Amino acid sequence: MLLALDVGNTNVTIGVFRGAELAGRWRLSTVHEQTPDEWGILLRNIFSLSQMDFSEVDGVIVASVVPPLNSALDAMVERYFNRDALFVTSEVDTGLTIRYDNPREVGADRLVNGVAAYYLYGGPCVVVDLGTAITFDAVSERAEYLG
Repeated sequence: MLLALDVGNTNVTIGVFRGAELAGRWRLSTVHEQTPDEWGILLRNIFSLSQMDFSEVDGVIVASVVPPLNSALDAMVERYFNRDALFVTSEVDTGLTIRYDNPREVGADRLVNGVAAYYLYGGPCVVVDLGTAITFDAVSERAEYLG
């Protein structure tokens, strides 16, 4: 199973995938002070209440726009899943070419939105995200993230 964490300024959305199937989804308030152990216990409880086997997680991916949480999440994944988390950044090969002067300025949330839209619907496409901030992102027919 793949554990996916979308860490936003207001909420953390958690998804568990069995292959391409979304097996579970939860939304929690973003709390900047949570420790690795608090995250681990929270996820164990979510899995238990959902009758999912915590030990079946064989990959963890994190798209975070809240840098203060990244070290706690990274430590939690190491401690509770015995693996490294993949943190989405502009340096990760997502299949999209980022057409920004400084690709590091693109948030992980916007990148994963662009990747998902392109692979689900093809390009060109526009993604509108109505999160804490409202963003519009465009992806060309040649898999170029335009912002």
